[in-house]
Amino acid sequence: MGNALIEVLERALAARREAGLHRTRRTIDTAPGPRIVVDGRDVLAFASNDYLGLASDPAVVEAARVGALRWGAGAGASHLVCGHLTPHAQAEAALAEFVRPCEGARGLLFSTGYHANLAIVTALAGRGDAVFVDRLDHACLYDGAFLSRAEVIRYPHGDVAALAGRLAASTAQRKLIATDAVFSMDGDLAPLPALLELARAHDAWLVVDDAHGFGVLGEGRGSVAHFGLADERIVYMGTLGKAAGVAGAFVAAHPAVIETLVQAGRSYIYTTAQPAMLACAILASLLAIRDGHARRARLARTIGRFRAGVATLPWTLLPSATPIQPLVLGEAAAAVALSQALWDRGIFVPAIRPPTVPQGTARLRVSFSAAHTDDDVDALLAALAEAVWACRAVR
Repeated sequence: MGNALIEVLERALAARREAGLHRTRRTIDTAPGPRIVVDGRDVLAFASNDYLGLASDPAVVEAARVGALRWGAGAGASHLVCGHLTPHAQAEAALAEFVRPCEGARGLLFSTGYHANLAIVTALAGRGDAVFVDRLDHACLYDGAFLSRAEVIRYPHGDVAALAGRLAASTAQRKLIATDAVFSMDGDLAPLPALLELARAHDAWLVVDDAHGFGVLGEGRGSVAHFGLADERIVYMGTLGKAAGVAGAFVAAHPAVIETLVQAGRSYIYTTAQPAMLACAILASLLAIRDGHARRARLARTIGRFRAGVATLPWTLLPSATPIQPLVLGEAAAAVALSQALWDRGIFVPAIRPPTVPQGTARLRVSFSAAHTDDDVDALLAALAEAVWACRAVR
């Protein structure tokens, strides 16, 4: 019986390899940064979400070190048992005050963004309700919607008119619109002002997953601030392992929403709190984000340099003003071949394939950091120009 079970798995794994969809992990032997050692090799990397270069920032690292000495390496329990330490409370208050999705917003720390979105959607929607999700939303918003037992209603990516029609047709008791703010594989922004108008018109929650906008957009305050929005129906989720350079996530929302998550968010209640030393590092990172105007300006210049330089190459560069710059090749094999060609030239850019992106849209997800230099960008552009044959060879 056991052998038969293993054989089923092995056949499925072989099919993934044959389709060019097999995933592999690479081992990094250095701290995060533009130049890292991957599988024993020195490479120039355009793969990280460390958009502001804070993951190795000396002040953030020192705050974690001092925090570990003061508070230990672990929290010891969930927040509601005895794991909610003073640095957690300080970070929650500081983050909520910084992003301010509504007047008097409170904050709540989570171990991961996945946990945060599961808690939000399952606590605010249930049987008889409806959750409206963009087709390109992150998997955790979908998983939260499915776990909530509410009706899950998809709408075409960024299609406000289609969403309006679905909202108008719904007879659900409660309605919740859930959207990425910056879409992680395309780099484009959700039409948040229009979504908020619809949320107001249909008395719906607007859940904003700002994993890739916090720290970068809106002077660091994120996508909601970027659009100048504030409303008690906005439930804002930001992650702390990307631009903030640390780990975990937070929710900022009306106090009644936060208290509901504390009381009913299963992924909050039943998870050990993140180590307090990370909350100390988050506080240091938040200071760097607040004062990070030069970092964000440098990042914007880097993105512009890349977009100008890649215009003559034969691939589709999706419209994006964010650090996520997707080069779409189409077939998975072409994306893998181009990624390998860059790797052979000492540059690490991962290939993104289905099911992470739709069929026929496999791509290289080039991601930039404020720590990248002009020389780094020029090296990437030169390697891409040399590697044009890589995707043509597999057609």
